[in-house]
Amino acid sequence: MSPIISVKQLSKIYESGHQALKSIDLDIRKGEIFALLGPNGAGKTTLINTICGIINPSSGTVLADGHDITKDYRAARSKIGLVPQELATDAFESVRATVALSRGIFGKAPNPAHIEKLLRQLSLWDKRDSRIMTLSGGMKRRVMIAKALSHEPQILFLDEPTAGVDVVLRRDMWDMVRGLREQGVTIILTTHYIEEAEEMADRIGVIRKGEIILVEDKKVLMHKLGKKQLTLHLQRPLAAIPAALADDALALSPDGTELVYTFDASGLDTGITELFRRLGEHQIDFKDLQSKQSSLEEIFVNLVEAHQ
Repeated sequence: MSPIISVKQLSKIYESGHQALKSIDLDIRKGEIFALLGPNGAGKTTLINTICGIINPSSGTVLADGHDITKDYRAARSKIGLVPQELATDAFESVRATVALSRGIFGKAPNPAHIEKLLRQLSLWDKRDSRIMTLSGGMKRRVMIAKALSHEPQILFLDEPTAGVDVVLRRDMWDMVRGLREQGVTIILTTHYIEEAEEMADRIGVIRKGEIILVEDKKVLMHKLGKKQLTLHLQRPLAAIPAALADDALALSPDGTELVYTFDASGLDTGITELFRRLGEHQIDFKDLQSKQSSLEEIFVNLVEAHQ
């Protein structure tokens, strides 16, 4: 199956000489949720805005559902909905009017039923006749999402969509995203809440200094790069780890009550059985144990640091 978004050798150099994007190749699969992660200034928003045709590339090509974003802008852009970071809305328009107008801008015939459905999904129906200027920041964010979905796009970009919004909106938004994915909509999101990417995404892309340094299925990424830790709660505190047990994978908590063993869960031999045998030989007993796998946040931080 052809990717719904295909980016080839995409670069962006500003007049100042700053190169924001460096020969990016990226394919997005139809119907997936793709999370783009990266530190501030990595190029996330520039990449999104270039794919959406808001910024002209210096070189390279972008296809949206087979349409070139530069040569066939209107057809490509009609496939895309964008929720930007900034809250840019028509302050004096009513909620319903501004969402309906956004649909018309993309050449879609009026569809009051679709607009009503969107506003109800986003808990905006009660505010349908309110002016944008009277709404809270969270409500304005909902309006931005409704505008992005007004023309029924097949591709939805969410650029930091939950920044500064309340927990209720965040939960409602992700419920809606899941529903859109079930309808075949492709979603690309950037977020500073890495736990959201861990929960929502099918694949993860990491961008640093304008370069894509990794694209991987989330489960595969966490399996390949995630580490597991086994924490043993000791019967009696240790002053230090015995010399015969000294190992980079074994650490003692500051109070001497816990031993932490770090291992590769994907390996054929985790070393846990051997660890227990050696602890028994040194008469080190434990009363409880807990295991923990690396989070996506820890993996992300390690990846970025490795490419410093």
